[in-house]
Amino acid sequence: MQKIPVQFQISYFLVAFLIFSAQFGVGALGFQRIIAMSAGYDGWMGVIIAGAFLHFIIWCMYKIFEKSGGEDIVSVHQFVFGKWIGGFLSFLFSLYFTFAAITVLRTYIEVVQVWMFPNLQTWLFALMFMGLVYYIVSAGFRAVTGIAYLGIILPAYLLLTFIIPFEYMNFRHLLPVFDHSVKDILLSAKDMTLTFIGLEALIVFYPFVKNHEKSVRWAHLGVLATTLTYLFMAVLTFSYFSEEKLAKNIWATLSLWKIIELPFVERIEYIGIANWCLIILPNVCIFIWCASRIGKRVFQIKHKKTLLITVIIVFAASLLFEDRKYINDLNNYFGQAGFYVIYVYIPMLWLLVLFAKWRKERKNEKL
Repeated sequence: MQKIPVQFQISYFLVAFLIFSAQFGVGALGFQRIIAMSAGYDGWMGVIIAGAFLHFIIWCMYKIFEKSGGEDIVSVHQFVFGKWIGGFLSFLFSLYFTFAAITVLRTYIEVVQVWMFPNLQTWLFALMFMGLVYYIVSAGFRAVTGIAYLGIILPAYLLLTFIIPFEYMNFRHLLPVFDHSVKDILLSAKDMTLTFIGLEALIVFYPFVKNHEKSVRWAHLGVLATTLTYLFMAVLTFSYFSEEKLAKNIWATLSLWKIIELPFVERIEYIGIANWCLIILPNVCIFIWCASRIGKRVFQIKHKKTLLITVIIVFAASLLFEDRKYINDLNNYFGQAGFYVIYVYIPMLWLLVLFAKWRKERKNEKL
């Protein structure tokens, strides 16, 4: 693979922003109810367990590139499986990231339709949003990184809005601790998969990062920041809602905003949902870039062609899900796919890379 020119690379510390931006999205609006379904209000421990295991996944990804000498997932697949099988597996990863973009976009549109504009046409919002995504991604990976950075800095003030509900918190809801079995807590950690999905984008943008050795700690910092943010939101939500009320609340984060009253604005959740678009935009941009980048590498065609094809697929697919049940199924299926990609395939790929490297070294010794 040809090395990426320095002018197209990004500083190593920006890896933290990319990972946080890829992981933090629509899942933050309603993950609390999902993890509580498995482990009740011990679900906050599931957040910690899932976040801790992701540090091992980050370590695996860096070891995969270190041992294989590859620059991205396409070259790693070729190193382990050869040209044709490796190319096919890389193509599946392109579909996976396309699937991710569809899930994030359609879920956010549903939130806008339910909470703000019930008569909003899905195709209209998707068309305008994907037009903006195409414009950003076509400008290159540095532009995508810039949007990821702004997608964290600009809406960061929304965290301050969670201070107001503190006076209504009842932290006794969290007691007794360890009221559920270890199995239930691990299931809640598994349920966090959809919410934590995004860090696997590292296996695609890795060659665009300067000083890979220095970027490791920033990748871990990005995962840590995401874990602490979700942990804070989970504890806050559990302290406000009873388990019975939370079970009936699909978007608990938005419901927290509903209790806030300010003299200059009545519906804080409207501001939150509108600003959440700044969080969703880099989500979709990163996934679209990854999908189109892999397509470019596999089929050896121009990136703008694969980008246009990917954008059209995401736009068209987002129109197929109009019913709440189908959107919920979309999230569930993608969550399952993400679980196997992150927690199963990446560690397995690391072991396969070690085996392929050992086999090739042994073959060279015989020669």
